[in-house]
Amino acid sequence: MTAFVRNQWYVAAYGREVGRELLGRTVLGEPILLYRTEDGRAVALSDRCVHRRFPLSQAPSRLDGDQVMCGYHGFTYGTDGRCVFVPGQQRIPRTARLKTYPLVEQDSFVWVWIGDHEPGGLVPPRAPWMDSPGYTVVSGMEPIDGNYGLLVDNLLDLSHETYLHGGYIGTPEVAQTPITTEVDEAAGIVHVSRHMDDAECPPFYAKSTGIDTRITRWQDIEYHAPCLYLLHSRIAPVGAPGPGPDGSDPHAFHVEVVYGITPSTERTTYDFWAVARDFALGDEKVSEFLHSSNHTVVMQDVVALNALQKSLDTEKAGYQELSINIDTGGLAARRILARLAQAGADQPAAVAK
Repeated sequence: MTAFVRNQWYVAAYGREVGRELLGRTVLGEPILLYRTEDGRAVALSDRCVHRRFPLSQAPSRLDGDQVMCGYHGFTYGTDGRCVFVPGQQRIPRTARLKTYPLVEQDSFVWVWIGDHEPGGLVPPRAPWMDSPGYTVVSGMEPIDGNYGLLVDNLLDLSHETYLHGGYIGTPEVAQTPITTEVDEAAGIVHVSRHMDDAECPPFYAKSTGIDTRITRWQDIEYHAPCLYLLHSRIAPVGAPGPGPDGSDPHAFHVEVVYGITPSTERTTYDFWAVARDFALGDEKVSEFLHSSNHTVVMQDVVALNALQKSLDTEKAGYQELSINIDTGGLAARRILARLAQAGADQPAAVAK
C-alpha cells in the first residue's frame, strides 16, 4: 500500500466544479469543503462542523453570503474558518474554528496544500495546456476504489494499452517497443519514453486526426511525484518530417494527456483526467469523440484497478511481485514516493495558532 505523501499540493477539483454550491472532497483522509465567495474567490475549509462533526457540504448546510452555516445546529463560519455564530449564546468558544487549507487555482485545477506547515515558496507543478488558447481540452474525473499507487503504476507502464485498451488507444507496437527511463531523484520526476517509428494508428487518433495510414507515434511521460502525470503524445503519418531544430513540428498532431492523481483515502483515489489537443480546435464533434473515447479508456482502468485492489486485499502477507523492464518507471516512482512519504512524516507538526 503506497503511503500518503504530505506537505504537497494536490488537485481537489476542477475550477468549474467550485461555485456557490458547497462541494465536499476528501484528500489524504482529510474532509475538505470547497466553495466560492461572492467575488469569485475559491475557499477551502475543513468539511466538519466543530460542534458535532456534521459535514458542512451536506444539505441543509448552506451559504449565507460568504459564510457557511451548518445545517444541523446553525454554527456559522467565515472564510477564515472562524466561527461567527453559535446558537443559544453570545460567547463563541475560542476553539470554534475550522482548519483552512492553502489553495491555488492554476491550469484549470483547484489545488489544495495538505501538510503540517505552510507551502512557503512551493507551487504546484504546471499543466499549461489546460487553459491555453492553442489547445482544446476535454476532461473529467472518476473515483477509483484503489490505492493511488496502483494508478501511478498503471500510467507509468503504457504497455497495458495493447491489452486493456485495444480498439481505443492500444496497438501491438505499444507493448513491443522498448522504453527509455530517466529519473531526477532530487526533483522527484520520472521520465519514460517510447518512440514507435512505424505503428498502427488506433481509432482514438485515426478518427480525431483523419490519418488513415500507419504512424510515427511518440509517448513521452513526465511524472511529477506525487500528484501530476503528463503524457506528451506525438502522432504523424510515417514519412512526415520530424520536429525542426527550433522545436516547431507542423507536420504532426500533438496531444497532451494530463492526470491529477489525488489520494482520497488509503483505498480510494480521485482520477482527474484531461486530453488537450492542438488540432481541430473548437470542433465539437472531435471533442465529443475524444471525451467519449477517453472516458471509456479511463473506465477500463477504473474497473481493472478496482479488481486489482480487491485482489491485493486478499493476498497473504509476504506475497511476491515479478517486475520486468517495462516496470522501470513505476519502480522509480515507488522509490520516490516512499522517500517523500518518509520526509513528510519526519516534518515537525505545526504549532496550532
